[in-house]
Formats: sequence, C-alpha cells, structure tokens
Amino acid sequence: MSNTGLEVFEKTLQETNIWLKDICLAAEIERHFAWRILGAVLRATRDRLPLELAVHLGAQMPLLVRGAYYDQWAPGAAARPGRSPEDFAESISAYLGGMRPIDAVGAIGAVFATVGRHVSPGEVQKVRRALPAGIRALWPAPEPERMTGIDAGQHARGPGR
Repeated sequence: MSNTGLEVFEKTLQETNIWLKDICLAAEIERHFAWRILGAVLRATRDRLPLELAVHLGAQMPLLVRGAYYDQWAPGAAARPGRSPEDFAESISAYLGGMRPIDAVGAIGAVFATVGRHVSPGEVQKVRRALPAGIRALWPAPEPERMTGIDAGQHARGPGR
C-alpha cells in the first residue's frame, strides 16, 4: 500500500532514496547530511553550466532531486566564478552554511559518482566537458558496467569498426 496514494510521489521517493543511499555509502555520512550535500553540489554544478545543458541535466533527475537542483536558481544570472577545485569546494561549504566540517572533495566525488550512475552517459559526458578542468577532475571516471553491449563492443574496437 502506498503512503502517499500517488504513484509519481512514490516513484520519486524511491529514486531519491537510491541516490541518497549511494551518497551515504560513498561519503560515509548520514542521510540528512547526504541530502544537503546533494543539493549543494548540484546547485554549484548547475551554476557553472550553460543554461541549456543545465536544463537537460535537471530533466534526468528524480522529481525531488530536481527540486533541490533548481532551488534558488536565477537562470539569467551570470555563471558563477571559480574554476579551481578549491573554489568549487568553497562554494559547496557556502551552500551548506557552515553546518559542520566536511571532506568537500569526497562529498563532491560521491555526488558526481551518483549522478554518473543515474543520468545517461551522454548527458554526463556533456556536463563533464562543460565544467572547468579543475572541477572536472573531481568527477570520477565513468563506470564501465554502465555501457550497453553495443557501446562496450564499440568502445573495445573503436567507433565504426
């Protein structure tokens, strides 16, 4: 029996819980903090992406996660500065409002890895390419098991072979 009575809510709760579990395990933190970090990293990432790419990325997120992603967004505002990993980590801390000390690089990597598991590989590749090199370096390499049989075969042989 459903708690909310609406399938769309049940689905987004289930998907969001999967994302949070991934982050909790990777960053070794509790769920409440994982939710805060997820939103902070997603917003900091969003603010460094071109508008169209930011929207495409958001469209692939569970409804609840998408709400955190779009929270406080001013689409016409200039992209946030900060191209280095240190600047990016500082922006995460600013979003968190000094909740508690964190391993920002570990938390960022946990969120990026989670996004990489749950968003299409093509979209992840576009987002990674659009980020400044210093921030891109915080994103773990794509997981090979995400490739389909066709993709894996092409990857091993190279395109068009």
